[in-house]
Amino acid sequence: MQSDKIQLDAFDRAILEVLARDGRISMTDLAQEIGLSKTPTQARLRRMEREGVIMGYRALLDPIRLGMDHVAFVEVKLSETREKALRAFNAAVAQVPEIEQAHMIASHFDYLLKVRTTSMSAYRHVLGEKISALPYVASTSTYVAMEAVKETGLAEM
Repeated sequence: MQSDKIQLDAFDRAILEVLARDGRISMTDLAQEIGLSKTPTQARLRRMEREGVIMGYRALLDPIRLGMDHVAFVEVKLSETREKALRAFNAAVAQVPEIEQAHMIASHFDYLLKVRTTSMSAYRHVLGEKISALPYVASTSTYVAMEAVKETGLAEM
């Protein structure tokens, strides 16, 4: 994860805003929408890709239509929080496909996980067989989401 903040001007921000709405826009249409010609628009886009501002492109999938409508948030307390334990936990979390997000938290617990599955029984399996088996997990608490009121990416700057 890069920590260096990149300087962006109004044109760079406009490119990012358009791409966040439509990642498949043609270069010609992108240039026209931000008010630059194609060549400088393309150069700016490539620079932001190279510098890691744009990390990639992908299709946004509707998890509900795919049957993945069970969302749980899991508080995880670790048995220890030395760097070795944190690294081991982070690496193991990355290997569990049902964990959609994982955040280290400054609170009475150590991590907050967003877990997406097809059902409560599928979630119970993930919790019991995968999350509880992660390195250094001491305890977990689960909160089941009833409805997603807002879920967006970084679309506006």
